[in-house]
Amino acid sequence: MENHSASARLMLNHATTLNLHTGNLVNRSRLKKKCPSSPSEELQDCITATLSEWSSKIPSAVDKELPDTLNCTLTQPTEAITPEEREELKVSVKLFLSGSNCSCIRDAVEMACSALGVAQLDSVIIAPPPLLEGDSLSLEHLQPLWEELERLVQSQKIAAIGTSDLDKALLEQLYTWAQVKPSSNQVNLASCCVMPPDLTAFAKECDIQLLTHNDPKELISATSFQAAVQESVKELLVADWSLEWVLRYSVIVKSRGIIKSKGYLVQAKRSNTDHTSSYSS
Repeated sequence: MENHSASARLMLNHATTLNLHTGNLVNRSRLKKKCPSSPSEELQDCITATLSEWSSKIPSAVDKELPDTLNCTLTQPTEAITPEEREELKVSVKLFLSGSNCSCIRDAVEMACSALGVAQLDSVIIAPPPLLEGDSLSLEHLQPLWEELERLVQSQKIAAIGTSDLDKALLEQLYTWAQVKPSSNQVNLASCCVMPPDLTAFAKECDIQLLTHNDPKELISATSFQAAVQESVKELLVADWSLEWVLRYSVIVKSRGIIKSKGYLVQAKRSNTDHTSSYSS
């Protein structure tokens, strides 16, 4: 086991990008032993389990040519969706951004399409990056992210796009400005037990679906992400690694409303090489 861990450490100390895919969690028995208490805990468990399994499969002697990008996926990959069943299924995604790099959105969407074997995602909800203390979300924050989503709708990579945690005023500003209108807005019921009446009225008038969620403002903190990596690859310099984005997907059988598969795609970058350009929009 130590040899595998040393090989994984060697690869992670060389690579600059880590792409991690948890595979289908619906079939993952190890997570059923204990039910995660929150979306954050579930994600942390998934990162540790996926990295641990991946590192245990690495040969003790790794090639001299180490890759710059590591694709860390589980041995039982997600069952790709066949063209015959595609009509019956709805592929929904929520994308959590860690920084203001808009090109991340396209990378994440393309990675999800590739992992699930589909040409288009049915819906993508964007969760903007956490703001600095004292800042509040504004239309200016959302515009570059939304324009990137609109381009993906125009190129038919996404059918519908939605937002998360916008109040009535901000949702109205986005709706008025956007070329592709938001089809949904998620509301966190922890912050309000009842849907605000002005938001409900506006959403009804503009045919925007109001959905509920229980995700924290920051799905996983930098510390928790590094702890999850550290737990699976001992003695790694985890401080070099930071999260770029997390994409959570679910594939739902439309006629029965059951979840066929769900999972996470995660991308992280190692920062002691020069990644300054990756934070420009």
